[in-house]
Amino acid sequence: MSLRDIPNLISLLRILLVIPVVLALLDERYVLALILSAIAGISDGIDGFLAKHFHWQSRLGSILDPIADKLLLVASFATLAWTGLIPMWLLWLVLARDIIIVCGGLIYHYTIGEFELLPLWSSKINTALQILLVLLVIIEQQWLPMLHPAVTVGIWAVVASVLYSGFEYVIIWGNKAWKQRKRPS
Repeated sequence: MSLRDIPNLISLLRILLVIPVVLALLDERYVLALILSAIAGISDGIDGFLAKHFHWQSRLGSILDPIADKLLLVASFATLAWTGLIPMWLLWLVLARDIIIVCGGLIYHYTIGEFELLPLWSSKINTALQILLVLLVIIEQQWLPMLHPAVTVGIWAVVASVLYSGFEYVIIWGNKAWKQRKRPS
């Protein structure tokens, strides 16, 4: 183990935070859920900073970091949907987008060749809106029930961003696949 491994360890710790966040949400301990989510968010920034600033990027880190982020978000969405705080169909929509992107990437990889799936701006906005929605729901439940209209707007903003970013990935990678297929071998 060396200093270069610190970002990966931070990502692993973020993965370990998923279960306590879910349990806090299920127990309606929203302050704890908010604190744990904040720790996860801050740790995401720290591991990214360390990896880039000290050139500690690694293949493992490039896999662990987005997995940690996605696990926390999907687990939070699933818990909020299970408890009825967000619509179940929203969870299915978010999952469908992610599954389509992953399956599309796998199909591309195995039929055309290797690629590096860099996140699009629309995907970063989508992730930010999903995080904001989770935070809005938690804050609404704990302190500000009058935030319900903002939660409703947040739900529809997530719907729009999920659809837009999902279609953008399909179009961009579909075009790349089409161009690669048309190239003479």
